[in-house]
Amino acid sequence: MHGDPLPPVLLLLMIILAAAKICGEISERLGQPSVLGELVAGILLGNIVLLNPDWTLFESLRMSALSQEPAVIIDALARLGVILLLFEVGLESTVAEMKNVGKTSFLVAAAGVVAPFVLGFGASWVFISKIPADIAALVPADFGVNNIHIFVGATLCATSVGITARVFKDLGKLQIREAKIILGAAVIDDVLGLIILAVVSAIVTSSMTGTPLSAFGLARIAVVSVGFLALSIFVGTKLIPRIMTLLARLRTEGIMVVSALLFCFLLSWLADEVGLAAIVGAFAAGLILEEVHFRDFRDRVTMHELIRPITTLFVPIFFVLMGIRVRLEMFASLHVLGLAAALTIAAIIGKQICGLVVRKKGLDRISIGVGMIPRGEVGLIFAGIGKSLNVVDDALFSAIVIMVTLTTFAAPPVLRWSLGRWERKQKTSEESPA
Repeated sequence: MHGDPLPPVLLLLMIILAAAKICGEISERLGQPSVLGELVAGILLGNIVLLNPDWTLFESLRMSALSQEPAVIIDALARLGVILLLFEVGLESTVAEMKNVGKTSFLVAAAGVVAPFVLGFGASWVFISKIPADIAALVPADFGVNNIHIFVGATLCATSVGITARVFKDLGKLQIREAKIILGAAVIDDVLGLIILAVVSAIVTSSMTGTPLSAFGLARIAVVSVGFLALSIFVGTKLIPRIMTLLARLRTEGIMVVSALLFCFLLSWLADEVGLAAIVGAFAAGLILEEVHFRDFRDRVTMHELIRPITTLFVPIFFVLMGIRVRLEMFASLHVLGLAAALTIAAIIGKQICGLVVRKKGLDRISIGVGMIPRGEVGLIFAGIGKSLNVVDDALFSAIVIMVTLTTFAAPPVLRWSLGRWERKQKTSEESPA
């Protein structure tokens, strides 16, 4: 059995999942999302070699080009975890909610994409282009540096809807207007972010292959991205109810969750076939599937309850792997630290601009901006894709992960403070004599 590749994979999985749950528990006890604990777990595991050069168990997972079979399998499981994560995020929303988020949410989302992209591009341009002698390691060989700036800007675009929703839920404020605007904007934010990811990935791929990409080519990719989402939703909403009605007649155990996963995997594969990221299809699949589609099945549980054990297993693998690939030794360079700080500042300021576009009176603009700050899982997905495309190297990846971590850590307490400040201001205004 010495040639069996499975035992090393089982050992890595055992350590990864145990570390994810332990650090996730600690993170939640500290009032932070468990995803941060999983990220920290990965950073600890990946950098344990700094304490002892002989502890190299996770070194194969830190490599840009995976060659060892256990590392390739873990990487594949992490990629599956990302697809399931975006499917679950899609399940949190419905097509009807997307239509009803309103003009304000769309403006907030648009500002929350454009401003961080511009600021992120600028921060990357300053720290990567202007100091080439000291930070040359950030630029992969034979690659256009402008493409790196574009990818960094894209990484700063998307807001983590899950983390923001968790804060409002914990505070019992999911029904206030600011919460609805932020959550609606975050969903649109994700869609715009995925479209930007498709465009940026195409630019990167064309640069790597030496194939020029015209303005028409870029427009085509954007149209394909929007068209794929629109067509998937349109066809899905027409066909899915009928298909699910037929599948509900089957008596095979587990047919409800398997049918949902089949649809998720189908749209993920189709997205990849048309040149988009597979996660775009996974998100669309989750958006289309609604609980009403499963009412005729024998299972007396919701799709969220069925899918949760699966995501609980696979999703932490992705976040821990992202943490493993953070090289702490890179932060011995002041320029890398400066880049991480610049990206964090750009990420925070970029989302504060969201509040400025809100024109309705009686809304807390500061809380809306703060609620859009956390990057969370979406930023990590972007960074991971950049690393797989060889756009993002170890130093830049580490800087991006630190930005994601800081924005995610900062958002919950600052949002609590901001909402409390707004409530006190409202009470004072009501108590003041006319």
